[in-house]
Order: sequence, then C-alpha cells, then structure tokens
Amino acid sequence: MQTSAVILSGPRELSLGQLVLNDPGQADVVVRIDHSGISTGTEKLFWTGTMPPFPGMGYPLVPGYEAAGEVVEAGSESGYAVGDHVFVPGANCFAATEEGPVRGLFGGASRHLVSAGSRLTRIDAGLGAEGALLALAATARHALAGFDRALPDLIVGHGVLGRLLARLTVAAGAKPPTVWETNTARQAGAIGYEVIHPDADPRRDYKAIYDASGAPDLLNSLIGRIARGGEIVLAGFYTAPISFAFPPAFMKEARLRIAAEWDASDLIATRQLAESGTLSLAGLVTHTRPAVDAPAAYEQAFTDPDCLKMILNWKGHA
Repeated sequence: MQTSAVILSGPRELSLGQLVLNDPGQADVVVRIDHSGISTGTEKLFWTGTMPPFPGMGYPLVPGYEAAGEVVEAGSESGYAVGDHVFVPGANCFAATEEGPVRGLFGGASRHLVSAGSRLTRIDAGLGAEGALLALAATARHALAGFDRALPDLIVGHGVLGRLLARLTVAAGAKPPTVWETNTARQAGAIGYEVIHPDADPRRDYKAIYDASGAPDLLNSLIGRIARGGEIVLAGFYTAPISFAFPPAFMKEARLRIAAEWDASDLIATRQLAESGTLSLAGLVTHTRPAVDAPAAYEQAFTDPDCLKMILNWKGHA
C-alpha cells in the first residue's frame, strides 16, 4: 500500500512524497489520518538540524507524533474495528526505498499509517483537528501528575504546552497559576489565570515553577524566584547544556525535576478530561493548512511567532 507522507531528507529539505507502507499484521490497524500536528519542539530541531544525536536518528525521516484519524483496516487481534477514531502517537511503518531506509521519527505526518493497536487511543470524532493535540496535553499532564508533585504557581511560557499546563492546573481545582510570557502577541488567550511579562512580577516565593519555554539560560533567574525548598520543573526540551550558579541554589535548597515524555495512562486520562469538557482544547490550533502545502506549513510553524499550533489537514489527499 502506498501513501503520501511528509519526508524530511535533511535540514530544511522537506517535501511531500510517496512511500510504501509495511504490511499490517493481525495485531495492527491501518489508519487514514485526517489531521497531524507540527511540533515546534522536537520537529523544529530535526528541521533545523540541531537535534542532539540519539539512537535511531538520521535522514530521511517522516516526522510527527501528533496524528488523529479513522481506522480503515483492523486486524483480528488489534482490539479495534473499522470506523473507530483514534489518536496515533507516530509510527514506524515505512518500507525502505531504493536509496535506503526511511526512518519513522516519529512517523505521524502521513495520510495512512500502520500501527499496532496497542499504541493507539480511541478518541471522540467530534474533537476534529483538536484530536491531534492529545500528545501535548498528555505531556502536560505527565509533568503535573504524581503524589509527590506540587502543581505550579508559576508557569514560564504561554505557548501550547504552557497553556495546557495552566488549564490542567485550573481544572484540578488548584489556585490559578501566574504565567510569564515575553511575547506580547502570546499574552492573550488565558482561561481562568493571569499572563504577565516577567519584568512586571515582583514575587520571589514561588513553590513550584514549571518552565515550558525550552530556554536553557533561565535557570539562574528562576532559582531567584522560588521560595526556600521550592521546585523548578523543566517541562520543555533543551538542546543546549543547562547550568546554574550553585550558591543561590544552595541557599534556597532548590529542587530540580525533569519531566519525561507521557505514557499510556497520561493519554487515557487526558482523553477523558478533553471529552468530558473538563479540559478545553479550544483556541490552541491557530493555523491549519492542507497537506499539499506541507513545506510552507512547516516553515510557517517554525518561523511565524503568531503561529501557536499548525495542523496539517490530510482530508481529500490521496
């Protein structure tokens, strides 16, 4: 089976091409993707060529781990049926070409995908393009969840991840957090919390600061803003080495935590919150373009400061 897919052949070398899918097994499903999101974190690093090396990395690759669509084929052991609507957290399902293998990193930006049923999550078809946001929402939930974790009273960055962190905090019934954002255009869109410029905030007794900015040079500044014994959670993705001055951290008895990627339980919990209306995903998708415009869509997602979240619409594409 052939499919259209986004292919990143090298830094800034992105196109829409045809690939062959691996044959599905009895535990697999074939999903026709309707919407896929473009990550301004990891995918931007692949696009710019600044992603730190890790096992399995290389070009050409199919990016994307935010995809939502409909099951069109279902193996007898997959646990799914034709017509089910699902979230797909990427896939590694592309056959090698004459030039060599095509890596599924993360493999979600494709009209059709083959995936083990165990990796999918059922979603309400009514979510539409917002269904592709489930991975980001699960990432935010993973950073917050746990018996020993304090909910944030300060969030740094009002991008999609920062907004989801704030919305989940409010949904949990906690005191609304303060959110810092230096980009004036991104200060709008708060739901039940306040967004301010950090220069306008005199407070220096935050108990839990969640950094969703991905900026590696903020740690010293954030340490100066926590209360004694306060925690700083690195919820973004950082490519440059992170360092901090020890004496101020020592005086504060600062704690540092790194939030890893979501797991299956985070996806399930987040889906339930979204479908029940407890967690709103509204207003997070600011731009949508047809898949045929993928090269321009990726460039805009990574270079346009007004683009909060770009979604590729695969409907009507072969």
